Amino acid sequence: MSQSSEKNGPLQGKAALVTGASGGIGKAVALELARQGAWVFAHGYKNGSALKKLVSDVAKEGGVAKEDADAEFLLCDLSDDSAQDSMLDEIERRRGSVDILVNCAGVDILTGANVSQTFEEKLDQLLSIDVKATIRLSRLVGEQMSKSEHGGSIVNIGWDGAARGMAGDSAQLFAAAKGAVEAFTRSLAQTLSPDVRVNCVAPGWIQTEWGAEASEYWQERAKAESLMDRWGTPEDVARVVRFLVTDDGSFISGQTINVNGGFRYSN
Repeated sequence: MSQSSEKNGPLQGKAALVTGASGGIGKAVALELARQGAWVFAHGYKNGSALKKLVSDVAKEGGVAKEDADAEFLLCDLSDDSAQDSMLDEIERRRGSVDILVNCAGVDILTGANVSQTFEEKLDQLLSIDVKATIRLSRLVGEQMSKSEHGGSIVNIGWDGAARGMAGDSAQLFAAAKGAVEAFTRSLAQTLSPDVRVNCVAPGWIQTEWGAEASEYWQERAKAESLMDRWGTPEDVARVVRFLVTDDGSFISGQTINVNGGFRYSN
């Protein structure tokens, strides 16, 4: 991987905060931004060992000693407003302002202990993390960015099914949460323009932890509903995020970009 690292890349000198970076899409985004030269603050909830490994992976990508890696990890419970404030204070102490914010943190209601929760319990968690934390962090960091002479870029994570609809309890939950994120993104972009660009990336069938263990039905459905005839990868999403936060995406704001291989509607 080190051959693809760009220590003098387009994000050299930029500081990025990536929430939910301990795995899946968040991890892929953190690694991709580091490859492009950004100093990455990788946030996680409890999985400090995964974040430590991420920092080590960044060092390997850049061919530098671990202590010189362009990444640091931060543990924070995003359901706690005061913990969010402390995290942002710590980032300011260590590095100053944030140039890039990517809100990847989200509640996993498809695997683990959360599967057995009621619909209402899952909804409460999604509204707390996927919606409220995304909104609050975006507003706080966006305000700081707007005061900076360099501006900044914010990317939120939506879901391609939010605008289309899909049957099932989980789909209802994600549609409510991610639909709110996408609508908020459009309004925040209006509020912070022209200094700060705000966009949303809406993944489709991306093979994260749930996808890797999904039944044959879901394996086939994921492939059938993409014009590319395959699952997407976290790296597919990360590359779109990278495009949006670099100067390549400098004339794009207030948009939701689907990363789904082109959705194929069934007959």
